[in-house]
Order: sequence, then C-alpha cells, then structure tokens
Amino acid sequence: MTASRPSRFHIEIDFNREGKQTGFARIPHSVHRSAYGWIPMPIACIKNGAGPRVVLTAGNHGDEWEGQVALGRLIRELDPAQVRGTLIVLPSANFPAAMAGMRTSPIDGGNLNRSFPGSPDGGVTSQIAHFIATVLLPGADYAFDFHSGGSSLNYIPSALGKRRKTKASTDKLIGLLRTFGAPVSYIGTSLPGLDQTLSSAAENLGVVTMGTELGGGGQVTPAILDLAEAGIRRLLAHVKAYTGPVTKGKATRLLEVGGPDYYVYAPEDGIFQPLAELGDSVKRGQKAGLMHFNHTPWREPAVASFGHDGLVVCKRAVGRSERGDCLYHLGTDWKG
Repeated sequence: MTASRPSRFHIEIDFNREGKQTGFARIPHSVHRSAYGWIPMPIACIKNGAGPRVVLTAGNHGDEWEGQVALGRLIRELDPAQVRGTLIVLPSANFPAAMAGMRTSPIDGGNLNRSFPGSPDGGVTSQIAHFIATVLLPGADYAFDFHSGGSSLNYIPSALGKRRKTKASTDKLIGLLRTFGAPVSYIGTSLPGLDQTLSSAAENLGVVTMGTELGGGGQVTPAILDLAEAGIRRLLAHVKAYTGPVTKGKATRLLEVGGPDYYVYAPEDGIFQPLAELGDSVKRGQKAGLMHFNHTPWREPAVASFGHDGLVVCKRAVGRSERGDCLYHLGTDWKG
C-alpha cells in the first residue's frame, strides 16, 4: 500500500529532458525555524537519446565519502555526448547524514540502507527510501550503490553483490564485479535486516544491482578514489551507457562472504587491539583481537577469535568499542 502512494518530494529536474541537468530533490521538512522548509538533496540527470537507464548512488551512509566524491566528479566532468541513455546520479542519498558526517541521520536516527521500501508518510529517512524505491528505481536497468567502511570500518577496496537466484543472474553480477576491477570482490549471503537495503529494493523491481565497499576509516585516499572513478566509468561502458575513454581494470580476487561465523564481534566493552590486518589469511579459532579494560586495567583482556578460516577483508577502524561492535569480517574464495 505504501509503495503505491506518491512521493512527497519535488524534483527540480526532468528525467526525460536531453542533456545534463543538476538541481535538488526537495524533501518537505517543517521545523521551528522554517515552517514551510525543505531539505535540498542534490541530484543530477545526464541524458542522451536511447539506451539504458542507470541509477548511481553514494552517501547512502553519510560518513562514507569515497563514492560521494567520485560521483560529484562524474557529474562535473561527464560530457552528455559520451552518454547513451539516462544516468540519474544521487551523490549523497542520505543527505542529512552526509552533511553531519554520520552513518545515520541526525534528524531521525534513520539508517537509510535499513529503511527500504520506506514510506511517504514516515520520517525523513523513510521518505528518502520511498523516493528512491518508487521514483528513481522503477524503469531502471541498473543501480550501482557505492559504499565504504565509513567511520567505524576499513575495507580492502571491494566490489560486491548478493548471490542471485539463477546461475545466469549470478554470472551477470560476476561480470560487473570483474569490470569494476577492485582488488577483491565478494558475493554475500544475506544476514538478518539486509532485506531492507537499496540493493534489495532494486532486485525486487528486477533492476540489476551492484555495490562497493571502498576503504573507509573516515577518510578518502588518492588510490581508492582513483579506483572508484575509473571503476564507475568501466561499469558504465560495460552496460553500454558510456562511450568515453576508460582505463583497463586489474584482476579481482572473487570471494564469498557466508553466514554469521564470517564475522567477529567485540565480546566486551573496551579498547580494541587488533591481532590481524587487512589481507591476512586466518584460521578458525585464531585470536582476532583483545579488548582491554582501561577502567580496570589489572584485568586480563577479553579475547575475540575468528569463527571461520578466510581472508580478512574488513577491520574495525576505532579503538574504543562496545560489546556487539563488528571487529572483522572474512571472505573465502568463491566456489560458485
């Protein structure tokens, strides 16, 4: 019922108009200082004739900077003559979170990537999810959502997607992952709550989707930004939406991320001392980290251990941690 109701957003651009347009998707937001105010979420559309419709998003979590910078540059530099079809670009999807430098919205605490399909009558984050799910994604051929580890995690730069229902669909995903050209790529098995993501919303509409985890740690590095910008253009060329120059990507190591035992969580509150680094190969039962108790430093630290063999693709970037915080996750070589 919610999905059939129209979004309340006002869009300043016309997705059917040729050329490059930039403007805002206006989110109604009535507050004490501004009774009839709105939140200006930046959006761009680049259209040139017939071709695929591609939705590109970043800033789904506001503290993930790499994709936001890369998509901003794409908007500035892309010549419409190099485009075939329509590109819709949403560089800071959870705009309030991006402006606050936070994973979640400072307005309603909403995690956009756990809010789909959203509601036109919900809070700001739910309204953004509904706008993407009912306005941007319907009719799209592809949706690419660029994430990173944000403030709390660091990743080996990765491309990723969820295992598809058919071999043909999975092979198509693998083709996108290899095209992007990150050092590693992985295919995941859904964990609880991940059926409310942008990617899941796209899949439910039959839109081919792929994502990334591009570094993190609350920073942007030159090498990862170069990878993001080149990888985006390779993806667009691969789906025949871009005819401009591309650089050849490097080979990717294809992995899978399985169930909960691929993840390591803090067993106690404390200061996290990692005992493994990104790119390490580890064994089940191996010590992953120590949690030090600075409030009672005479106590022996608590031990967190790996529950599976694998490659360390993700590591917590923050020392102070609480029980339940993710410390690591692993990948194992893809076997199909």
